Formats: sequence, structure tokens, C-alpha cells
Amino acid sequence: MVGLEQLYAELKAKRFDYIADFHNVLRTKYLDLRFRLANKPVASICKGRKGKKMLVRRQDKVLENQKSSFRRYADVLERLGFPVLLNFSSIYGEGKGDFAEIETIVGRKTQKWIGIAPFAKHIGKIYPLEYQEQVVAHFAADPSVKVFLFGGGKSEQEVFERWTSKYPTLTSMIGKLNMRTELNLMSHLDVMLSMDSANMHLASLVNIPVVSVWGATHPYAGFMGWKQLPVNTVQLDLECRPCSVYGQKPCWRGDYACLREITPEQVIAKIEGIIS
Repeated sequence: MVGLEQLYAELKAKRFDYIADFHNVLRTKYLDLRFRLANKPVASICKGRKGKKMLVRRQDKVLENQKSSFRRYADVLERLGFPVLLNFSSIYGEGKGDFAEIETIVGRKTQKWIGIAPFAKHIGKIYPLEYQEQVVAHFAADPSVKVFLFGGGKSEQEVFERWTSKYPTLTSMIGKLNMRTELNLMSHLDVMLSMDSANMHLASLVNIPVVSVWGATHPYAGFMGWKQLPVNTVQLDLECRPCSVYGQKPCWRGDYACLREITPEQVIAKIEGIIS
């Protein structure tokens, strides 16, 4: 409590006119209360916890599309008198990043470019790597496309090194670009294959179509990439899914059928449907 009081004092000293609480947890609720007592306009996000809980419960699921997180954030600002027009297309406007900035690293673009980001934070969101390798091998053998691998960290780098040694046409981007130039590269892709992960959202920031694979989680929870099309998702209709809003819960069946029963051919078909 002492720490929250210190934080409140620091925030109060900045003399904000409005308070937008995009988090709505116990700590921010306390800060909201203090600002309300100081007669400051306060609005906090409605996370839709009830609807999400009904979506992921084991029995009697209610499969209703929840409001997107983008809309929820915008609603907070609108309640404070600042309406938000949700018409964003890309951080590059209607164009793409400066290709000259990355050309020496990625080469000239003479083929269709596919980005593949095979990892996510939780196992319930990762399409099995042995299946993903089949997808990678398929496109690595196609001279009309070039595949870039996106990821980071030691374990991911080890996977990429194994793949690039088996399929020399692949290009791992680990350690080659920073965040800004990686977004630049993404803007020149024709499609990104991603899990329900950060890379889905990064590709969405540059207006690139994403083929997204969903296992324990579901687009209905409101975390679909910005302006991504439902037709480009790969997911199975199983009675047990979704079982988690964020994907951190272990599979109660123990087999991750939601991911393991998706065939590599299904993923390949989605990608080819976009680049063909």
C-alpha cells in the first residue's frame, strides 16, 4: 500500500486531466479510486471476464465472439470524451518500409516472401514443431518462394539452425535485425505464418495477411490480429476448445488434440491460397 501511495503521489504531481485505466486490476483500481476522490475523470477497461470465462469453461461453453481488445481500449477513451476512429491500416500508412534499409541483409525481392514465426509463449499455442517442419520443408523446396524464420532466444535459434542446415534456402532472421527493421522486412512479406503470438500482431501492424494457428486459445476471445480475416485462421472444432483465454493452462485431455490433429497440408493450403 505504501508503494501505491508513492505512485499515486508521483502521478498526481503530473497533474493529469483524465485517467484512462487500460489494465483494471486490483492495483489500478486503487489508483482509480484515489483519482476519483480527487475529482479527476476516470474510465477503466471492461475486460469482458464473464464472457471469456463462459467461452473457455469445460462444460456448456458459450461460443460467442467477444469484443476485440482494440475496441475495449477505444471504449475507455470514448467514455472520457475522446472518440477513436478505428481506421488504422499500417505504421507505414498505405505503403511499406524503406526497402533500401534492409536490402543488403535480405537481398532483392524476386519471389513470393513467406515469414514463419513458429513459436509462442505457451505450449498450448504452439503447432508441433515436427509438423511445422513439414510446412517449412514444403516451401523451402519451392523456388518461387523465399522463407524467412522469425524468433528469438537460444532454444528457438537451435531449432532454426537445425532447419536451415537441412533446408539451405531458409533464412533465419535471429540476430540480424532490430525491431524497427524487422517490421520493415515484415511489410515486404506476402504472408506470415504465426501462432496466436506477438508476431501475429507485429505483422498486422504492417498490414500483412497472417495465417494464424489456434490451439488452446480462440479468436473469439478478442485477441485476433488487427484487421486479420477469420478465413485465414487454422483451427479445429473440438468440444474441449477453447480451454484457455491466454493459452497457459495445461491440456486437461493431455494430448493437445487441438494442435496435433491439424495437418501440415491444412496450413500449407491456407498459405498457398494467399500467395497464389
